[in-house]
Amino acid sequence: MSEPQYKRVLLKVSGEALAGDASRGLDFDVIGDVCDVIKKCVCAGVQVGVVVGGGNFWRGLKDGGDRMERTRADHMGMLATTINALAIADVLEHAGIVTRVMTAIAMHELAEPYIRNRAVHHLEKGMVVIYGCGIGRPFFSTDTAAVQYAIETDCDIVLMAKNIDAVYTADPKVDSSAKRLASISHMYLLENQLTVIDSTATSLAKDNNMPIMIFGLDDPDNIFRAVSGEEMGTVVNG
Repeated sequence: MSEPQYKRVLLKVSGEALAGDASRGLDFDVIGDVCDVIKKCVCAGVQVGVVVGGGNFWRGLKDGGDRMERTRADHMGMLATTINALAIADVLEHAGIVTRVMTAIAMHELAEPYIRNRAVHHLEKGMVVIYGCGIGRPFFSTDTAAVQYAIETDCDIVLMAKNIDAVYTADPKVDSSAKRLASISHMYLLENQLTVIDSTATSLAKDNNMPIMIFGLDDPDNIFRAVSGEEMGTVVNG
């Protein structure tokens, strides 16, 4: 087994990934595969925080369209992320990994309220901390939440597990000449308006010198490969 390169990481998993081949809902085979790799990371001594999206249930304004007020649509998206956080926690607990779900909006019967020092304490004790509700405010994506929590809890890197294997110069599904980029700066993402992660998350990472690794979740073992420092995906730094 490869030695982990990072002591504490923030893993961002999209909600859509948890639906598997279906476009909605939860595929527990997929969640189980992801959680098996998270367990592998924890057993290797890595402290893991997880931010999960909610797109397998609700995508905020994209689903609400022009028929809903944006703030309310985003609040519904935050609730969707909490459903996913609880599902991941349950699968991890069944695998023998102690978890804590923390939410940016108070849900005392379901989860702990997010408190930075408490989150760090849980991580230091080897628990997997799963953050629900994004940062608890509308107009901010879960990509931004991932960077925010990584900075607050002193993570070494943000691991963005996406449905694309790396950052390209253009959308490879549209432009066959698009080139894969192994390493780029935060500013490159911003200047070229590449939308693999949102610009708010990129700017926040840039201002706080937080590296991001973007890679595909088609193979869940990529999570452990990323933690082990293998060359894969795209590293955004500097």
